[in-house]
Amino acid sequence: MGKHNLMPLLSSADQYSGALEQVDLIRLRANTVIDSDKRSQLGQFFTPSGISLFMASLFSSIKGDVKLLDPGCGPCSLSAAFVDESIKRGELKSIEINAFDIEEALTPFIRESLDICEELLSLSNIDSTSKYHKKDFILDRAKSGIGKNSKKYTHSILNPPYKKIRVDSDHRRALMTAGIEAVNLYSGFLSLTIKQLAQSGELVAIVPRSFCNGPYYEDLRNQILNETSIEHIHLFDSRTNAFSNDKVLQENVIIHLVKGKDQGQVTITSSPNADFFLDSETNSVSAEDLTKRTVNFESVVFPNDQQKFFHIAANTRDQNLVDRLSIFTSTLDDLGIQVSTGPVVDFRAREELRDNLVEQSVPLLYPAHLKYKVTWPIEKKSNAINVSKKTLPTLWKNKGHFIVVRRLSSKEEHRRIVATYYNGSLPGELIGFDNKLNVFHIDKVGMNKHLALGLYCFLNCKLLDDYYRLFGGHTQVNASDLRNFHFPNKELLLKIGRRRNIENRTLEEIDKIIDEEISQMTGESSSPLPAQKKVEGALKVLDMLGMPRAQQNERSALTLLALLNLSPEGSWKQLQNPLIGVTPIMDWCRNVYGKNYAPNSRETFRRFTLHQFVEGGIALYNPDQPDRPVNSPKACYQISPDLIKVLQKYNTEKWEGALESWLSKRGTLTKKYAMERKMEMIPLTLDDGTKIKLSPGAHSQLIRDIVEEFGPRFAPGSEVIYIGDTETKEGFFRKERLMELGVKVNRKGKLPDVVLYWPERDWILLVESVTSHGPVDGIRHGQLSELFKDANPGLVYVTAFPDRKIMAKYVSEVSWETEVWVADAPTHLIHFNGVRFLGPYD
Repeated sequence: MGKHNLMPLLSSADQYSGALEQVDLIRLRANTVIDSDKRSQLGQFFTPSGISLFMASLFSSIKGDVKLLDPGCGPCSLSAAFVDESIKRGELKSIEINAFDIEEALTPFIRESLDICEELLSLSNIDSTSKYHKKDFILDRAKSGIGKNSKKYTHSILNPPYKKIRVDSDHRRALMTAGIEAVNLYSGFLSLTIKQLAQSGELVAIVPRSFCNGPYYEDLRNQILNETSIEHIHLFDSRTNAFSNDKVLQENVIIHLVKGKDQGQVTITSSPNADFFLDSETNSVSAEDLTKRTVNFESVVFPNDQQKFFHIAANTRDQNLVDRLSIFTSTLDDLGIQVSTGPVVDFRAREELRDNLVEQSVPLLYPAHLKYKVTWPIEKKSNAINVSKKTLPTLWKNKGHFIVVRRLSSKEEHRRIVATYYNGSLPGELIGFDNKLNVFHIDKVGMNKHLALGLYCFLNCKLLDDYYRLFGGHTQVNASDLRNFHFPNKELLLKIGRRRNIENRTLEEIDKIIDEEISQMTGESSSPLPAQKKVEGALKVLDMLGMPRAQQNERSALTLLALLNLSPEGSWKQLQNPLIGVTPIMDWCRNVYGKNYAPNSRETFRRFTLHQFVEGGIALYNPDQPDRPVNSPKACYQISPDLIKVLQKYNTEKWEGALESWLSKRGTLTKKYAMERKMEMIPLTLDDGTKIKLSPGAHSQLIRDIVEEFGPRFAPGSEVIYIGDTETKEGFFRKERLMELGVKVNRKGKLPDVVLYWPERDWILLVESVTSHGPVDGIRHGQLSELFKDANPGLVYVTAFPDRKIMAKYVSEVSWETEVWVADAPTHLIHFNGVRFLGPYD
């Protein structure tokens, strides 16, 4: 390691906290060596650095002598993150790392990663040993790792493989000898790891969410509940985001368990993405739009639930939904009803399919025939199946009343559960159901009409559909999922089914009926449906107003509702337009809609929702004081007075006309609102006489100082290529000149705040202001290196601070081999590391 010029300013932990950063580069190399198809077959996906960082931060205690287990370690990203976290906390005396993996091609990467961990631990005066076990974790530890004299680990961090295991496999037999029943590798890894933890030992794992419900994982859930305390569960809003680089379509959770601890409250966090980062203000790991809540354990596992399902609600609105449905406790067995996948597999009986009903054939129902009602026959689809020796076992009696649920829903449909009532009225004594359907029946015969209609209403209510989207873990609806539901009892289903004309009620009317029945049973009228409908309405409005896709999300929808002060029970006809700041908007989201965003989400609200609202003419910025600095704590927003009159017509016959009129004028309105601020802009004259204006505030003043003070002192005669603006990023850009220097940039948002070119030295200086993106840290250094990789001149990286007080706050994050300039001491330049002062390294 090179000399660090600022070593006295940094603690030992800050100096050597780079294990994960180095190992993540090894992970990327390993990804290119291990065949992606092979990893997919094993269900093994390497853990991205952000997730590793977050997982390591969840451990309650890392001190004294630690024995760490990392089963299925891959390139050891999780172990590296644990080492970084241990060094950061400063309470570790010694550590023994035990890494298991069977992939031969990973061996050199694992050894390299463990060497890095040991070196950094040594530099922090922590005794360490690392052991790489090139063994099958389950086969090795199930036989030798759970006895009384076996090694017990104080900590385990794991991202196990997901592959299913056969009943006759070695893994299944080995787990059974250890008293573990598992249907796939991840549940086997998790169960075996719990057994190997010492008392008070901690485990943090990222695993599929599927273990939270269903009969296959009942043993694992009971083991977790009997042997550990659930401390923390993290949810991802999207099933594609945890392992997006590997294109994994799997709904994952991160869970933190402590062995032998009495169960207390559970912390539940959620984030749309896996973009975790270390927040410099709180010194904690966070993510964009991170939400956090603490709940009683009884809200996660209901005391009267014999199956011990885990109900993980990310916010109070979701919790209200769970609580609302918990009044229903009947199973299908209690009701005497079965649900089965349709028995007709059409590709196995192609020669038996018929376009129309002919002699020796019976009706055949496909998903295309069903959408709440049966439409049969239809064109361009088989409508019948021949009765033969081959097909007869797959056909049922066409008698009684069936409820049929499609396993797959189309993208255009707003509901995932779409149930259709079929009354047995099609011709013939037999009927065929395609295997892309789930059929509710009683011993392969239809049921009582009123019971079927009551079931039809319950399955089509929005409460159940929202519940399934939250906790189902699948995009399709399988028979096993439907069996796991709890239903109203038979008396209530019959009562609902006897309602007048019930089969012709709209979905909204069905929602109202179910909600009324729940209110009568509980004595509580609070329903999550009005809140959900308001959010969905706000999303539709944003789409109609022409907001980009990135702003069509729940954060932006709630922001719009806050700007209108529109509560779940409020009316679009009675909107308000308060002056409201970013933090009050976030407080409003929590207090009114139950969405508790982490405090460090303020910048996300400002930069990725409110900024676009102002640009699009939806909201005004500081209408009470246009010259207020951009970064003022008193900054506020207000819905455009022209728009509020339009929004008051939403859901009325006048809406479309009012919207069309507003959209036609929006460009003029946006220009009008921008003019009010233009008068308060900070003027800046460049060395060639070009005059530009920057937004008011400290950030723009610092940019002006960079151009007028830093440039002439340390790069005299340099050309200004680009100047960013706090609000618009449109300040000044000599794109053609940058292209002459070998750099082609399509998105200005990735550029630093100021780009200078110094012809005398043939250097490009990339200057970042802390008030915009933070310092040039390791991540930003990598981003800029990639963006300017084709540049002909050398690259110099500079972080500019307005004063030394702010510099001290961020100094530990500044990347080595960069420069730091402070505006209140403009004649000085601070150099971080390296062999030269102010110059490129490539």
